[in-house]
Amino acid sequence: MTLNSTIAWKGLELDTLEHAHVIFNGRDTRIRGTIIGPDFGLFYRLDIDGAARVRAAKIEHTNGGVLELFSDGLGNWSDNRAEPIAALKGCLDLDIWPTPMTNSLPLWRLEPEVGAPQRLALVYIDATDLSFSRVEQIYTKLSDTAARFQSAQIDVEITLDADGLVVNYPGLFKSID
Repeated sequence: MTLNSTIAWKGLELDTLEHAHVIFNGRDTRIRGTIIGPDFGLFYRLDIDGAARVRAAKIEHTNGGVLELFSDGLGNWSDNRAEPIAALKGCLDLDIWPTPMTNSLPLWRLEPEVGAPQRLALVYIDATDLSFSRVEQIYTKLSDTAARFQSAQIDVEITLDADGLVVNYPGLFKSID
């Protein structure tokens, strides 16, 4: 399968506009996105290996701030100086706020059975201030086009398109046709 797709979202809780491009060439996946918020602008890049594991993430603010994280694909993370980040050990996926793009990543990697909850440790990145931490989330595939997403703050059913990209995240994001 190959994927060369563009998608755009409107933020509903935080007034944002996002445009992202996903390229999967059979070997790896590259995702590039831009988010414009009420008081910030940012660009993000994700590099994902052939096993659907995040290997690199870079977020650049229009104000000049930059966050770069790297993973060996086995749950070991480091910063842009190759310094290990022990607090992120065991995280295979990441979730970037404010984008629904990264909610697709665990579902691509796991290909879970319908109805089987998957509890995951993830790197949570707040791109508005470039902070990051370890969080736990639960993903439950409900069908080919729906999944339940749960975290400490959220319990919602997200809708996916045929490529597994989030098109509706109730209360937070809606894709723009």
